[in-house]
Amino acid sequence: MAAHVTDAIARSEQLFREAEKYIPGGVNSPVRAFGSIGSVPRFITKADMANIWDEDGNEYIDYIGSWGPMILGHNHPAVLKAVTEQAKYGLSYGAATAIEVEMAKLMCSMVPSLEMVRMVNSGTEAVMSAIRVARGYTRRDKIIKFMGCYHGHSDGLLVKAGSGVMTAGVPDSLGVPAGCTQDTLSAVYNDLDSVRAHFERCGKEIAAIIVEPVGANMGTVLPKEGFLQGLRDICDQYGTLLIFDEVITGFRLQADGAQGRFGVRPDLTTYGKIIGAGMPVGAYGGRRDVMEMVSPVGAVYQAGTLSGNPVAMAAGMAQLTILNSDPMYYEKLNEKGDWFFEELQKIVKNAGLPYQVNHIGSLGSLFFTDQEVVDYESAKTSDTKAYAAYCNYMLNHGIYLAPAQFEAMFISMAHTSAQLEETLEVAADYFQGR
Repeated sequence: MAAHVTDAIARSEQLFREAEKYIPGGVNSPVRAFGSIGSVPRFITKADMANIWDEDGNEYIDYIGSWGPMILGHNHPAVLKAVTEQAKYGLSYGAATAIEVEMAKLMCSMVPSLEMVRMVNSGTEAVMSAIRVARGYTRRDKIIKFMGCYHGHSDGLLVKAGSGVMTAGVPDSLGVPAGCTQDTLSAVYNDLDSVRAHFERCGKEIAAIIVEPVGANMGTVLPKEGFLQGLRDICDQYGTLLIFDEVITGFRLQADGAQGRFGVRPDLTTYGKIIGAGMPVGAYGGRRDVMEMVSPVGAVYQAGTLSGNPVAMAAGMAQLTILNSDPMYYEKLNEKGDWFFEELQKIVKNAGLPYQVNHIGSLGSLFFTDQEVVDYESAKTSDTKAYAAYCNYMLNHGIYLAPAQFEAMFISMAHTSAQLEETLEVAADYFQGR
């Protein structure tokens, strides 16, 4: 299905001005703001497969996919059926259900490092809880995170975070007391020496290293060979837990996520909206001896009235069951992504531009910089104004990209060859005109 847009965004503009009166910045998450590209958010009315439509009737090929979870595309019939069937029996009980047990079993069967799982309501909550468990298990307070990696908006992790924080030019956040971050140590992604330096200074105080195994919130940044295994080795040496934040990569790169792709087993893993097929949900899990620290069996308190919500579980079960049913799903998806991003790199190169395309399977980013992007500092060399011009051109030609340089593109199983080719044609037209 070809995208179709007009110049009209009057209804979106009207809604945005009204939203600004009642919602901070007119959006309920900074990542939805279009200020960094000098535009206004498109207010979306519906989505189907790889397409979305806005309030003005414009149709786009969607490369955001609710920020990653729509791996089967929007409105997949099996997911829609599971949600509507479950909704007939009630939206929420605040009680135990059979479906959350089945979901936990399915996740543990797909990811070898998961021996136990606890459902929560978001990726932020999953990370916050996993860190609390790591601290409880080790009886230590300090954690290491990497500059440019985003792990949700909990106080202790808003230190040199990525994504929208990068675009806004605000590396930290007001309202976060110094005491909340005093035990958060920042290291350089892909630089094991920066990690070792912290351990040499206070290794016996460090409860956990938390890392996006593939950086996806400073744009897509792949781990260098040996980086993840090096983190595993350091953790083993010091009795520290290794936490993989797979909110983006989990169940996307392959059935067992980035940890399976790179052959490195973390102690704990966090997940987000992909396990709810886009519905508000999260989870954390890992080693049994660590997870048994969680209440009510252990002394680490964590709770949630809506955790394991039956409708969200039904959606997630439907999606993960499909992905788990045929290994060819991931092979086809990754082939599609490899082809698309390699072609995008060719287009940029043929236009005589030094820009960088980083990708792994269906996850990728185009960086407007002549530097190889391997960490936070190299990502920040990107020309955000050049990205803004590109993003607006693509939007105006029916290609819906993230309104920020430091976000990834997501390809789904629903993207057709024709849609991918159309997207590349629009990109080629833009760059050839530079």
